[in-house]
Amino acid sequence: MSDKKSYINQRIVKKDAMALMAGKPLFTDDLTTKDYLIVKALRSPHAFAKIVSIDTSKAKLVPGIECVLTYEDVPHIRFTEAGQTYPEASPYDRYILEDMVRYVGDEVALVAGTTEKAVKKALKLIRVEYEILTPVLDFRKAKDHPVLVHPEADWVSMMPVGADNRRNLCATDGYTDGDVEAVLADCAYVVEGTYHTLANNQAMMEPFVTSTALDAYGRLVVTSATQIPFHVRRIVARALGISKSKVRVIKPRIGGGFGAKQTAVSEVYPAIVTWLTGKPCKMIFTRREVMIASTSRHEMEVTVRIGADKSGRLQAIDLYTLSNTGAYGEHGPTTVGLSGHKSISLYGPLKASRFTAEVVYTNTMSAGAYRGYGATQGIFALESAMDELAAKMDMDPMKLREINIIPEDVPVASYYGETFKSVGLQRCLKKAKKMIGWDEKYPVKDMGNGKVRAVGGALAMQGSGISGVDQAAVEIRLGDEGTYNLLIGATDMGTGCDTILAQMAAECLECDLDKISVHGVDTDVSPYDTGSYASSTTYVTGGAVIKTCETLKKKMTVLAAEKMDCPVEHVEFDGTRFYSMEDEKEISLSDLADASHFNRNDVMSASESFTSPVSPPPFMAGIVEIELDKETGQVEIIDYAAAVDCGTPINRNLARVQTEGGIVQGIGMALFENIQYRDDGMMMNNSFMQYKIPTRIDMGKIQVEFESTYEPTGPFGAKSIGEIVINTPSPALANAIYHACGVRLHELPMTAERIKMGMLALEK
Repeated sequence: MSDKKSYINQRIVKKDAMALMAGKPLFTDDLTTKDYLIVKALRSPHAFAKIVSIDTSKAKLVPGIECVLTYEDVPHIRFTEAGQTYPEASPYDRYILEDMVRYVGDEVALVAGTTEKAVKKALKLIRVEYEILTPVLDFRKAKDHPVLVHPEADWVSMMPVGADNRRNLCATDGYTDGDVEAVLADCAYVVEGTYHTLANNQAMMEPFVTSTALDAYGRLVVTSATQIPFHVRRIVARALGISKSKVRVIKPRIGGGFGAKQTAVSEVYPAIVTWLTGKPCKMIFTRREVMIASTSRHEMEVTVRIGADKSGRLQAIDLYTLSNTGAYGEHGPTTVGLSGHKSISLYGPLKASRFTAEVVYTNTMSAGAYRGYGATQGIFALESAMDELAAKMDMDPMKLREINIIPEDVPVASYYGETFKSVGLQRCLKKAKKMIGWDEKYPVKDMGNGKVRAVGGALAMQGSGISGVDQAAVEIRLGDEGTYNLLIGATDMGTGCDTILAQMAAECLECDLDKISVHGVDTDVSPYDTGSYASSTTYVTGGAVIKTCETLKKKMTVLAAEKMDCPVEHVEFDGTRFYSMEDEKEISLSDLADASHFNRNDVMSASESFTSPVSPPPFMAGIVEIELDKETGQVEIIDYAAAVDCGTPINRNLARVQTEGGIVQGIGMALFENIQYRDDGMMMNNSFMQYKIPTRIDMGKIQVEFESTYEPTGPFGAKSIGEIVINTPSPALANAIYHACGVRLHELPMTAERIKMGMLALEK
């Protein structure tokens, strides 16, 4: 392959880049026609209430209204909307519609009509009588509260995750390694702190969009902007009480997800309308509905204790997380574990460590998946505590990290006993310090006019898929003229996985990238893939691509040997032709493709599946330089330096964009984004007018470098990149703010008001 173009670790333009720029790709709503009914939901104005009666008679009289559904009209089957491998860890705690509403925005009724105007009018004519109940809004008081969010008898938890609806517990988690209390008692330095992160909205560009129709055979075809097509098939089938064989899910182009579309937020509602009426439907969430009636990042309160000896060597870490799952348990049991497992594991080896967690129900919007998936919250806590420990020891916080970074080939109790084979974190930290000029700028410089500049940093890790759980398959077919068709079940939601997987296939098959046509997801056609979440696609689906290419090459080689009438062990393949090493015989790939379609009992196609017993973590060092106005508390980001170990980057362009985007989202979480509720449970910031996300002027300068390692279990040495990149901004900014003004903030977002109030408190 020395004379062949390599597609690994290159800056390859996305295969669909020009089409996207020209507005050509078809998103879900582009695929509907005028005959699709418009479906909207009547939503609860109360945080917790029982429906006493619903009068829909006037709504049904509105011209153009085809269907009005209440809880009396739909199946009563408990299910979860969480897109997770079956059996789901999340409890079955919801109906399509129910006579109980558990948060402001919960679905009360569904209306379908020929025009949006008619549907909106009908919604206003539905009369609902509620028995208003006392809600549970404070997640710190939810466990064992006398008010139960889910008192129903048919609530069920499919897996032993420590759930108990009679205690408002969605899940519990944890592990213990060693005697934490004894080790901490012997430490020369111990710090303890409690850190609070609020819920955040994923704020993807495209809202939740689903269309449904019956095909000629009476099967339900669901076309949806989803990260989890195969899970959606199962969720819809269960909710409707029908066989999965009756459901087909198609994923077109997606305008972003960031985890929001790992939950089947919208799919069941048009599906039940279509199933009952036989008519095609579509449901498009408004931005307000995205904000108040979907899922958010989990609000968490994380208490961490860390202890070190006199030299700064960490001896023990103890971490407790309280997580708010909201009204329903989507992703509650699975998210919380990452707050401990993927923070504690940054450092070691430790003499002792402990992680405990509880996930509680409240009467707020359900929490779900969001980039970082719990690790973000835990890393904010631990990396803030690391700086507090460094301050207590009067040590450079980066020096404290350097001497404690987890080494390779050491069993990590906090990471399910796995050993890490590729840890580039030391190099990442060294590179990030150089990029930002840490030694010259730490800790703070007075700029005059009441302004100071300071630096702060943090380390982070994530995972590459869910070990022993995630599974992906691909199929590759040899097509006419020596081209290939790559069929995948992974979901490209703007991340570029179609391009990355095609790069891997082109590298394995030694062909030009444009010879690979990628076909994404249709559950009737595509091979099974758990979906695009948990930073799994490059590592897990990529592993399936490599296995499949090798199988296909073997099949093609056997056919080539037959056509050349020579032993198969003598045949070599250079990407365009097969040739015999013993003589001058050869056959082109194009001719082989033609031959494979004539008088054959086999087909030049291969399909392989990949799963991994390990989840090798990517690592990142992030350091920020800020300018802080001491008069106002306002923070301006000057520079952000990021050094990332994602193994071998498959596509450097896309990896860089992923990193930059994740950093900006992390900046939003740290400084701006703040879902707030009134005392009655109504969300106050339900639009982009109230819910602020970063703009270009809020980003400052962002520098990204890659410190490549080689992960032996990954495709071409690759690990993941998608989630790790959001985890450093919150603690890095908290640490920089402390260096700038001496205020240690334990709650996000770190607004100018909170900073200034902290400064005033220090002056007293």
